[in-house]
Amino acid sequence: MRVNCASIPRELFESEFFGHVRGSFTGAIKDRAGRFESAKGGTIFLDEVGEIPLDIQNKLLRILQEKRYERVGDDQTRHADVRIVAATNRDLKKAVVAGRFREDLYYRLNVFPIQVPPLRERMEDIPLLAIHFVELAARELKCAKPRLTRASVIQLQSYDWPGNVRELRNVIERAVILACGGPLEFDLPMTGRSVPAAGAGLRADFSANKTSPPKFLTETELQRLERDNLLQVLEAANWKIKGPAGAAELLGLKPTTLLSRMGKWGLRKPEPMILENQSAFQTL
Repeated sequence: MRVNCASIPRELFESEFFGHVRGSFTGAIKDRAGRFESAKGGTIFLDEVGEIPLDIQNKLLRILQEKRYERVGDDQTRHADVRIVAATNRDLKKAVVAGRFREDLYYRLNVFPIQVPPLRERMEDIPLLAIHFVELAARELKCAKPRLTRASVIQLQSYDWPGNVRELRNVIERAVILACGGPLEFDLPMTGRSVPAAGAGLRADFSANKTSPPKFLTETELQRLERDNLLQVLEAANWKIKGPAGAAELLGLKPTTLLSRMGKWGLRKPEPMILENQSAFQTL
């Protein structure tokens, strides 16, 4: 059973966790089991556990240590047969120092800690997460499944994601709505983050002897690199400009922008070679 501690009103924490009996407070028109009682024999997941008020933390500590609790307004002591898993995005050590979280409860919860790194530190997970969220959004919104292109994945990997996975899901859901079954486009600020090597795909040799690349490029080298990259993508797409798997989609550009750059560099699809079949006739 999952409990979002951040969404419970302060005055209802005790009733929500432990339940209440009829008439124990205004609005208590019948007996009600709390979350710990409903999860008996199973697991209760306390999400955002750092949001629990101090006056409730001591009662949560009692459940962890003694496995006992009472409903609000009831004298009967009940046994809590549950496994507790807690999660938070707060630094509970700092909360303890600031007096916002009980030290004894912190150590009682910290039996088997699992540190989950933020999304910005595991960019290699983004492609699989993006595929999952695209399929999920298309199914929930009952709309055509859009195309997740390589260029859009690289764009997702170039963002810092301060809102972590929740922000990623929201961004993808918005893009799915706007895509109307076409390629996904994301309106994200560029942060200058380097993309994992597996997502880069295209590489350039800066010197013939494979020494380390220079720390800067001249304007001529930069232009040559842009042209070579454009030519490589066009050849990979078999000179297809637009549509699925077209060069514009692979680069994350509009087809008109791609055509403009092709004109700038004088890039045109090579004409097919025509081989003449010449027969040799022997004069008899």
